[in-house]
Amino acid sequence: MSVVVSPESGLSPAGWVGVVTLGGSAIVTAPSASTAAIIRDALAMLPVEAVADPDALREVLPVARVLGPAALSYVSPAGFRPAGPGAPAVEQLPSGHPDLRELEKLASHEDAGEAALDEITSPDFVVRERGQVVAVAGYRAWPGWTAHISVLTAPESRGQGLARLTGSAAVAHALAAERLPQWRARVAASRRVAASLGFEELGSQLSIEIA
Repeated sequence: MSVVVSPESGLSPAGWVGVVTLGGSAIVTAPSASTAAIIRDALAMLPVEAVADPDALREVLPVARVLGPAALSYVSPAGFRPAGPGAPAVEQLPSGHPDLRELEKLASHEDAGEAALDEITSPDFVVRERGQVVAVAGYRAWPGWTAHISVLTAPESRGQGLARLTGSAAVAHALAAERLPQWRARVAASRRVAASLGFEELGSQLSIEIA
C-alpha cells in the first residue's frame, strides 16, 4: 500500500481521500501531508484487501462521508463477449454530440455525473428510440493505454439490454485501438452488464471525507 500527498488527485473530490485497490496493491491519495500521516498510521493496521472496505475504514479513521465503493473491472481481447446480432442498431456519433444533452436531462444528477459523458474522448455509441438518444457508451483515454468506459441509459429504457449493446460497441472500439477497457460500477445492474461482456472484477475504488 502506498499513501501519497496529492491535493489535486482525480481519485476523489477535492479535500477528500481517494483509495484504489488493484491486484493485491493499494494507492491512497491524501489532500495534505498531515492527513497522509494520519491515513498512513491508521491503515497500517489493515490488510490491503480491507483498505477499500468502508466498514473497516470506520474502525480506524474518523470517517464523515463515503463515496463508493465501486468495483473496477477489466477485459482482455480473449475474454471479451460482445453483444450478439439482432439487437437495435447502434449509431456512432462524434464525441460530445449535442444529442446527448437530452439524455443527460432524463437521467438523475448522480447517474449523469457518474457517466461523465463530457469526458468521453472516443466516438459516442448510441441507441435511439423515436429519434431520441436513450442509451450511450464511450470511453475516455486514460494514461497507460486504459480506456475508461462510460455508459448511460435513460431511466424508462433500462432493462432492455441497451447498456450491454452500447457498452459492447465502446469496448470493441477500445480493444481495436489496443487499449485496456476499464469498467467502474457502483450498482449491481452495471456490474452485471460488465460481467456479461466478459469483464473481471480485479479491484475497487472509493473516496472518504475525514471528519
